[in-house]
Amino acid sequence: MSRSLYTALILLSLIWGGSFLFIKVLLQHDLGPWTIASLRSLFGLVFILLVMLVLRKPFSFKQISWGGAVIVSLVNMALPWGLIAFSETRLTSSMASVLNATTPIWTMLVGLLFFGAAFTRMQWTGMLIAFAGIIVLLGINPVTMISVDPVGFVCMLAATLCYGFGTQLSRRLLGGLSMYQMTFATLAGAAVGSGLVAVFTEQAPVLTEPAVIGSFIGLGVLGSGVAYILFNYMIMKGSPEFATSVTYLVPASAMVWGYTLLGEHIGWNLLAGLVLILGGVFAANRKIGTNPGKKASKRADLRS
Repeated sequence: MSRSLYTALILLSLIWGGSFLFIKVLLQHDLGPWTIASLRSLFGLVFILLVMLVLRKPFSFKQISWGGAVIVSLVNMALPWGLIAFSETRLTSSMASVLNATTPIWTMLVGLLFFGAAFTRMQWTGMLIAFAGIIVLLGINPVTMISVDPVGFVCMLAATLCYGFGTQLSRRLLGGLSMYQMTFATLAGAAVGSGLVAVFTEQAPVLTEPAVIGSFIGLGVLGSGVAYILFNYMIMKGSPEFATSVTYLVPASAMVWGYTLLGEHIGWNLLAGLVLILGGVFAANRKIGTNPGKKASKRADLRS
């Protein structure tokens, strides 16, 4: 894996580390889960549209497989975003972070069962080590697991399963697009899909309070627009499994933001958990993306 991919991984974890906070703020202002998902998509869509216009990136509408974009946007954005927002009405942020961190494991299982992916023992071991780091990081124990709201628990796991399928589908259905085209097309689909659900199931939002507007800017522009440019870059240049491993770092990033902005205490478990997470992610992704055929070809060229 190149240094740029790991840089994107860390930047994305810092961005998504604040997303759970933005969602909590919006829920406290009585906005519904689907309204949050739809406006988050819309703010992100406006941002990526402006970025592509300023940078003169081609939209190439005819090149986009809109059927594939709709499928990916619903499975990888609209549905999990709505489920996550709903689950946060029933779960603590730390528990939501732990369940969200099962995403890389689901992505590997989905790839193995449905997309013909193959993984080494080291990759599985690395993913499990990183997940153990999450448990250490957040101090989760059997008592806290037993007391978890079952509906919130199921909804959060359903969201991570959606991410597992959606990330695999992104590379297969939209692999020929640039990261800007992919982000634009999927955010457009997510805004329409979640918006339709919000119109028929939730009350129209009031967007006058600064905290609400600020949270949507943070969640939409950063958490959706910038974040999915980085995320799609990691899918295309790395792998779906590498891209979703960012969820292992998100809880740590949230703690770092809490320490930096709110002066919250950071204990030994953050450092110990980070060591396990980073070590596990590095071990799991050390050989992903290598192409034996290319290596053999290079050796043959050197011999000739």
